[in-house]
Amino acid sequence: MPIEFAEVPRPDDLPHTTSRRPFGTLDTLADWLVACQGQSPPTPPRRPRIVVFAADHGIAAKGVSARSPETTRRLVEELLEGGTPLGVLAGETGSGVRVVDVAVDSEDSGEFKIRRGSGSIDVEDALTDDETEQAVRVGMRLADAEVDAGADLLIPAELGVGVTTASSTLVAALTDTEPVAVVGRGSGIDDNAWMRKAAAIRDALRRARPVITEPLALLRTVGGADLAAIAGFLAQAAVRRTPVLLDGLAVCAAALLAEELAPGARAWWMATHRTTEPAHALALEHLDLSPLVDFGIAEGAGTGAAALVSLLSMAATLRRTPV
Repeated sequence: MPIEFAEVPRPDDLPHTTSRRPFGTLDTLADWLVACQGQSPPTPPRRPRIVVFAADHGIAAKGVSARSPETTRRLVEELLEGGTPLGVLAGETGSGVRVVDVAVDSEDSGEFKIRRGSGSIDVEDALTDDETEQAVRVGMRLADAEVDAGADLLIPAELGVGVTTASSTLVAALTDTEPVAVVGRGSGIDDNAWMRKAAAIRDALRRARPVITEPLALLRTVGGADLAAIAGFLAQAAVRRTPVLLDGLAVCAAALLAEELAPGARAWWMATHRTTEPAHALALEHLDLSPLVDFGIAEGAGTGAAALVSLLSMAATLRRTPV
């Protein structure tokens, strides 16, 4: 049956006192929490949860990344052991981490696995129609599961080689931008890999143009299981009235589709930081979201958003303190 989201509720428009509390970014965070929670002063998040969607992308075989395609499996193992930068930051902020294999190219199976990797989007679809719908529903189920378990702040993240190529293609398609204007260095590629990446996005964009107005078809054609699942996760989190911290390019590319699937969802999201990827800046502009900080981080992978969890808690605590 077709995917349908419940109507997205609007965050409560409560009066703020920013003019009398000149704390800049901290006030911005506190105001957002007030609106999302429907109470003033807000409560610091007590159960933040980071959900990492892991997947491989077939386009990685075309030499568009500084990492080899099999790297994703190793990174998943490291994250599960808490040894990655995201794992370290999550531990410092008391954020729980859930790693979900939706399309890692391995023999491992799991409740949420859609397939092994995705198609090479320059010459073939990333997913089938059924796989696209299944991935979006996986994201919805995970959002429901986390909220039902008590999560009061969600952070989606991605993990997979080739994801910035697919994400950049989605952003270029939805913002009507030429391929060369969205190509970044991603994992730290050299000039030759940059040219291969630009060519891959050019070819993928040609395939995407006929379905630009159809969110699910666009995810099927040039997205991936991780991006489709993140889109479903973001949309459903908004339906469940749960604030979300947006991270880097992949998450914001998926957010563009989530807003199409569930109009108004972006009111429940806060853009935490800006990466060095040009497509990320374009996605944020299209969503009309201003990032809080610029860490100079090249990729997303949840690290930028995770670093802002403590700041969000401090902003809520400060709002509860008379000045």
